[in-house]
Amino acid sequence: MKAFQIAIQGCCHGDLDAIYGRIEQIENANGYKVDLLLVCGDFQAMRNWSDLTTMACPDKYKEIKDFHKYYSGARKAPIPTIVIGGNHEASNYLWELYHGGWLAHNIYFLGHAGSVMVNGLRISGASGIHKDHDFNLGHYEKLPYDKRTLRSIYHVREYCVRKLSLLPQPDIFLSHDWPGSIAHYGDLQSLVRHKGHLKTDIDSGRLGSPPFMGLLKTLKPKWWFAAHMHTRFEATVPHGEPEAVKINTLANPDEIVIDGDEVVDNPTTECSDVVLKANPDEITLSDEELDVAISLQPPPTPPSVTNFLALDKCLPKRQFLEVIDIATPEFDESKSTNPSIGPALSFDPTWLAITRAFHPHLSLSPLQAAFPSESHARTLVERELQWVNENVPSKLNGGWLVLDNQKFVQTAAPIAPTESGKMKDGTPQRK
Repeated sequence: MKAFQIAIQGCCHGDLDAIYGRIEQIENANGYKVDLLLVCGDFQAMRNWSDLTTMACPDKYKEIKDFHKYYSGARKAPIPTIVIGGNHEASNYLWELYHGGWLAHNIYFLGHAGSVMVNGLRISGASGIHKDHDFNLGHYEKLPYDKRTLRSIYHVREYCVRKLSLLPQPDIFLSHDWPGSIAHYGDLQSLVRHKGHLKTDIDSGRLGSPPFMGLLKTLKPKWWFAAHMHTRFEATVPHGEPEAVKINTLANPDEIVIDGDEVVDNPTTECSDVVLKANPDEITLSDEELDVAISLQPPPTPPSVTNFLALDKCLPKRQFLEVIDIATPEFDESKSTNPSIGPALSFDPTWLAITRAFHPHLSLSPLQAAFPSESHARTLVERELQWVNENVPSKLNGGWLVLDNQKFVQTAAPIAPTESGKMKDGTPQRK
């Protein structure tokens, strides 16, 4: 198993220069190289002033920051970066890449829902936040967005959740919104002391996304990273009760405020540089042994767990970025990448099969047709997976590399790299 250093960023809010700069500081201080950056939404991929008009927030928060420099090529992301969307985005641009794609060189958008493989790790995720009134609808929004569709465009749909539920277990799952009731699996009292305004939603069960908690319990990812609430919060969600292993008794036994979409901030502590170790299931054995007869009952198998971590937004003295150390599965580097150029971003064959199986159910109107039953859906995916395995590798030089198929292409003119500023009364205020 090969060690893999992955940086996790909470809300980005367009501050790419500061985030990459912070990673460089951490690398220099700790003597290692970060292999991959994951951003948990509010990325704000603004190419120009027109994109800024499609972001849902008051004008005073609409600001051109750093992304256009990476989009234009004036700068290049120094670390392979995978992002999802939140509720403050260039929604028009993210819709262009609904199924995922390159936002800029070395910056990959996972899509409204998506899953990829990186050096053998399955990284899956969903963009947006949950709202009950839009969950069962189709993707009906069209440009120009009105006051309602400016917000509904980033509301998570059942269509995406159903697709994601058919995945094998991800190593990492990304979301912007928190899974519903996740607060009860961590230090709830500390969360409420730090973010008192969340208590009402926690007590009423309205904090977070119920469908995301359903996904967490169905998929049982090893890690789940999120943002949105502008605070750092850890939780551990166990999956199932310990089960005794059945054996023969004679044998030898051996996881910005707009219309209620956003939250209010409070100052917090310094950004953490702690490297977390991704081995939550390790069992520490006692050095002592009891002098008793051999038990006929073997020790129970510990339940798997999902480790949840939410991070803050990128501001001084905020806990907005952390690095975790994950061991990557063995994979054939000779067929997937040149190790000297960094991690291999590859298509997830199962996700391609799910996308094919569910494409007939993608609705571009408010009305969403009925979905197939889970058993039928899995049958469809199994059939499409056979097609994917038989047809896709031959088109990708015998492998699954994303770069063998998808290339970054500009689809709109960027503003000048030196240009920035805010929007006031719908008019750009250039710096």
